Amino acid sequence: MDNHDEILDAIGLLCPLPVLKARKRLMSMRDGAVLKLLADDPAAVIDVPHFCAEAGHTLVDQGDFDDHRAYLIRKGG
Repeated sequence: MDNHDEILDAIGLLCPLPVLKARKRLMSMRDGAVLKLLADDPAAVIDVPHFCAEAGHTLVDQGDFDDHRAYLIRKGG
C-alpha cells in the first residue's frame, strides 16, 4: 500500500472532514495520481467509497492498521 503520489493524514477528523479534505487535495493533483488517505473515522469506510463513485475517482485499495484505515484513491479525469 505504498504506491501513492501524495498522503493525507485525516486521523482524528470526523465525518465529513476526511472526504472534504480528500476532495480538496485531489483537485490539485494530476489525473491518474494516487492519494493515500489515512482516517480513523468509522464513517469513512462508507463515505470514501461513496465519494469515489460519485466523483469519478477509483478506490484502488483499502486496508486496516492498528489505529486507522488507509485508502488509495486514484484521481479520475
